[in-house]
Amino acid sequence: HFVLPFVLVFLSLIHLFFLHEAGSSNPLKVNSTGFKISFWPYFGIKDIFGFMVVFFVLVMFVGFLPDSLGDPENYIEANPLVTP
Repeated sequence: HFVLPFVLVFLSLIHLFFLHEAGSSNPLKVNSTGFKISFWPYFGIKDIFGFMVVFFVLVMFVGFLPDSLGDPENYIEANPLVTP
């Protein structure tokens, strides 16, 4: 339960590496190496930039708006006379 997200991130990174290394299949079956784009630096920089943007947004939510994604019922004062 705790380890599953880390395993999924690892498998996604491995998938990205091998997909861009070997190239994906072409439905038109055109086998031309002239149209291939290498993974690094073109897609590598693009993937790193996307990760940094998502990480920056997460840090902004955690650092400056920690209560914005929480449940509003957590702020209701407990009343021992009322049970759920």
